[in-house]
Amino acid sequence: SPLDEILVGSSRTRSKSSLVTDSAAGATAFSCLTKTYNGAIAVADDRMPCGTVLEAAKLQRGMFTGLVATSRITHATPASFSAHVTNRGMEDLIAEYQIGNYSLGPVVDLMFGGGQCHFLPNTHPNASCRMDARDLWREAQAAGFHTLSTRKEFDDLGSHGAKSLPILGTFASSHMDYEIDRDATTQPSLAEMSAKALGILDAATKKKNAGFFLMIEGSRIDMAAHTNDPAAHLRDIIAYWEAVSVVRKFVEEHPDTVLISVSDHETGGFSTAKQLTPDYPEYLWNPRALEHVRHSIEYISYKLLAQPTADPEARYTFVRDTVLADWLGVKDAKHAEIVAVAQETESIRLRQLLSDVISNRAQVGWATHGHSAVDVNLYAQGKDAHKLRGNKENTDIGQFIVDQLGLDLVKISGQIRADRVIQGTRAIQEAWLGRRDLDAPEHNPATH
Repeated sequence: SPLDEILVGSSRTRSKSSLVTDSAAGATAFSCLTKTYNGAIAVADDRMPCGTVLEAAKLQRGMFTGLVATSRITHATPASFSAHVTNRGMEDLIAEYQIGNYSLGPVVDLMFGGGQCHFLPNTHPNASCRMDARDLWREAQAAGFHTLSTRKEFDDLGSHGAKSLPILGTFASSHMDYEIDRDATTQPSLAEMSAKALGILDAATKKKNAGFFLMIEGSRIDMAAHTNDPAAHLRDIIAYWEAVSVVRKFVEEHPDTVLISVSDHETGGFSTAKQLTPDYPEYLWNPRALEHVRHSIEYISYKLLAQPTADPEARYTFVRDTVLADWLGVKDAKHAEIVAVAQETESIRLRQLLSDVISNRAQVGWATHGHSAVDVNLYAQGKDAHKLRGNKENTDIGQFIVDQLGLDLVKISGQIRADRVIQGTRAIQEAWLGRRDLDAPEHNPATH
């Protein structure tokens, strides 16, 4: 892969509250250089906001800034660079931060990803997921954002996109589709969004000579692992490799740039060579079993649950011929497997059955539907990348960025903590905590 040549080390990922971090605490370690509790979005363990490297790059260096993700742009990792809330589920409030609804004003110049539902008022029942009637889409436009939500608008942005900054582009109501399901006529790929973001930000900096800070996340890699979906997981990894190739080419052409690639955490406890029987293991795994899978488990389960259940024979045939043979590429399904999938009507259990069908044939194992505590690979290329060699704490990666750019996060934190808007939102957050169920899993497969 394009990452193999630039492997420099590994990163430890624990959070302040657990040896197994969530995405919010993991990303906050990168953005704020602080260990915090799981669920925290750029707030310290005392729940007070901490300045981020993106905010400091914008305000102290005059750099242009961008966020690219295949999740909702309000999701944990992009949010941890651009908002300050006490719980990652507060995506309505995160969206407000991202369009500049606090004392620092708009600090993100470009956003590409999903999550439009958090910017639309709840008067749009089929398009909004906000709890209130605020129309952040119009508020963003009033604040000067060029907004786009279609593939055509993305393509039309062209090489003159720098003149349109700031830009808010959301190409799905919630998360963007898995790469294995993506319709290229409606959603750009991660590589395409990355290339366009690099081109726009680079063009913008030429007039200012200030450089830019860009965070790119292949978000759906993690979500496929939460669902224990090896084929969707693999395809999104390959899509991320394609984005890495785009960025590496840019770095090679701009030697004063540095690329860092690292994960917030590992997901799924993924392993190869799954032992299928109590007998002595065979020392086998079969990646070819993933080759002919055509859709994600998320897509398949949605389609299957929409099928009528009144005719068991027709449903059995649909599962055998369409779900297993056509969509999963499984031509040797056992009668018991077909019956189990055909009879299951509960989403989470159905997804587990589908995962078992393909994971067992590929002989890949999963330890959890959550995260694990293993160290993750650390990759780097470009200016001073050698300084990241070795096994690093995740906060060390944020420190490297601070040192490279000469940032003062303590000063930024002080500015934010003195902000009356921030202090006012603390009351809003406390009220929100009483209205949302925060005990649900971070990535409940039933709600993807």
